Amino acid sequence: MDSNSNSYIFIYSVVMVVIVAAVLSTAATVLKPMQEQNIRNEKMSAILASASIESTAKNAEELYNKYVTQELVVNANGDIVGTYANGNLDGDIRAFKVNLKTEQYKQRQGEDFVSPLYVVQNNGETLYVIPMLGKGLWGPVWGNVALKEDLNTVAGIIFDHKGETPGLGAEITESGFEHQFVGKTIFKDNGDFISVKIQKGGAKTLPADMQNHAVDAISGGTITSDAVSEMMKDCLNNYVPYIKNQK
Repeated sequence: MDSNSNSYIFIYSVVMVVIVAAVLSTAATVLKPMQEQNIRNEKMSAILASASIESTAKNAEELYNKYVTQELVVNANGDIVGTYANGNLDGDIRAFKVNLKTEQYKQRQGEDFVSPLYVVQNNGETLYVIPMLGKGLWGPVWGNVALKEDLNTVAGIIFDHKGETPGLGAEITESGFEHQFVGKTIFKDNGDFISVKIQKGGAKTLPADMQNHAVDAISGGTITSDAVSEMMKDCLNNYVPYIKNQK
């Protein structure tokens, strides 16, 4: 009796594990398209938000297709190696499908890498949106910065994070912090690239000719502020060859 009971329990357990695994596998397969679309919508909304275009999960793709007129892929020399517009792809890869983490890894390994760039038309103004990815205090930080047509002046910017400290580093997502970047420039008057630094103690502590390249750091969030500064400089620097080619 004990032997039969043990066999029954074993067989029952195996059958239940198989059934549960099958259910989970089916659920994952069914939900995967929805999850992928949610990721796409979130990415589109973030690109639009940096250009001051509000969207929701329901209309993100519609607004993205309306306002983003071109997706460009540029290489380390600043050459355009991929263009996507009006549903047509010229090149081997679409900017929207470029994985920043993968390309940053290639760059660190000394391999060829590419960078995505989004051209937005809004109210008669052309903006260039650059995605960014970096490392914060507790996890990744990321964002998008929109440059005006001069490819120098910041028109808008948004940040996000995975695990920065609430009330401290997490304040990079607050509109008050992000709005400081508007109007700042990433090149000096002589044309040298400098980016925009998040300055501890405030931008006004810097010499007058440097204040337009800096914003005030988050109080108590020094490490996150430094991480965002480094992210901006590293990511924007990859587009300097392209920008100089355009000028």
